[in-house]
Amino acid sequence: MRKGPIPEDLSKRYRFKEWNHAVAVFSQDFSEQWSDLLGCLRDFRLKKSAIIVGGGGRSQIPQQLDGYLNKRGWAEHQFDIVIRVDGAEIEVPTHRIDNFKAGVAIEVEWNNKTEFYDRDLNNFRLLHQLRVVSVGVIITRVWELQEIFMPLGIGSKYGHSTTHWDKLLPKIDGGGAGGCPVLAIGITPECYDANM
Repeated sequence: MRKGPIPEDLSKRYRFKEWNHAVAVFSQDFSEQWSDLLGCLRDFRLKKSAIIVGGGGRSQIPQQLDGYLNKRGWAEHQFDIVIRVDGAEIEVPTHRIDNFKAGVAIEVEWNNKTEFYDRDLNNFRLLHQLRVVSVGVIITRVWELQEIFMPLGIGSKYGHSTTHWDKLLPKIDGGGAGGCPVLAIGITPECYDANM
């Protein structure tokens, strides 16, 4: 990615790719939210203890990212949308957004089915058309993390059909988010901390 608003220290730890000038829109028009995101990425460590923990429920990894944002006023949000046509109301279902703050939506997809990307991008598209979301962000993992997972004996838990960078990009390139500016962020091995 070209030089610009993304600090060099973060560009060494994460992979970034934007569509429809997402970084310019985000950093210039939503400076508070942009600062929150950069702080969240800077604070995040991919802890060995969080990777190897077993059991059901939501992974500690998205909880760590969401927790940082929640402390800064971001919140899960479900939009209630109704369109009126000739006096008849039509409900427009959307999925809840993990983290929303004044026009910016951030989804964290750590290890879900790839259909979650379709859901997130469709949500961004619809909410952008309705002028509710100006920028959508998806934070996910890069496939190269398998090099960490395999020696830990958990590589099979993170299969090819789960959410990762290489599955996300073709969906956005294919127009999954419509005209919504989207910033994809990939968690790389540079974020890993084996001592935590």
